[in-house]
Amino acid sequence: MEPTRTESAISVATTAVRAAPVADRPPLPRRPRSLPERHSVRAQVLAALRDALASGELAPGETYSAPALAERYGVSATPVREAMQRLASEGAVETVPNRGFRVAGRSPRDVAELAEVRAALEIPAVMRLARTLPPERWDELRPLAEATVAAASVGDRAAYAEADRCFHRALLLLTGNRQLVIVAEDLHRKAQCPTELVPLPGTTELLADALEHTALLDALRRGDLATAEELSREHLAGVTGRSPGHP
Repeated sequence: MEPTRTESAISVATTAVRAAPVADRPPLPRRPRSLPERHSVRAQVLAALRDALASGELAPGETYSAPALAERYGVSATPVREAMQRLASEGAVETVPNRGFRVAGRSPRDVAELAEVRAALEIPAVMRLARTLPPERWDELRPLAEATVAAASVGDRAAYAEADRCFHRALLLLTGNRQLVIVAEDLHRKAQCPTELVPLPGTTELLADALEHTALLDALRRGDLATAEELSREHLAGVTGRSPGHP
């Protein structure tokens, strides 16, 4: 049966729409290939905002509007507001009525308290694992530790912050305790928020921090529990007074 004029017109219009070029928009920041890709727009925006916070691109005390950020990332304001609300629930930003969101920098006391709580949760868990896991299991974490070193060596604070979370999450996943992983990661994200009046870490600081991951794995691999515990305490205590990107 021959198509009607209406059907032909619809077919031509559909083909034209499909062939029409999409307007160029500034892409969201690229993520490290070794890390999981985000599939939803809101998740992509949330990842981009986390990067901007970790890198210092979004500065403590500054207020940013959702429409302005939406234009910057080439998306509508809705996913930006949703992502900012998520960050607000984590304490990374504060809602400013009729203006947008203010980046809420951590005080040195906040950072010290977060480090203390993280140490109370993570160190006993790691020590239990050290007494029960076969040495070769620690080799599974080696690529993640090396990813933190790679990000730190080029001074990429945003990539380092995410690689650091991946390492600590994988470490705690070995416990099999899902609730511990969830709580610890939430504390980790809060600890990575900008710190008031503290300069952002440079390549030297990031690299020193990253190498503590590999040193910890070395100690765990050879069964040196005393060194492993000491390194864990120094690693977590090191966040006191530091800027985002540190564990």
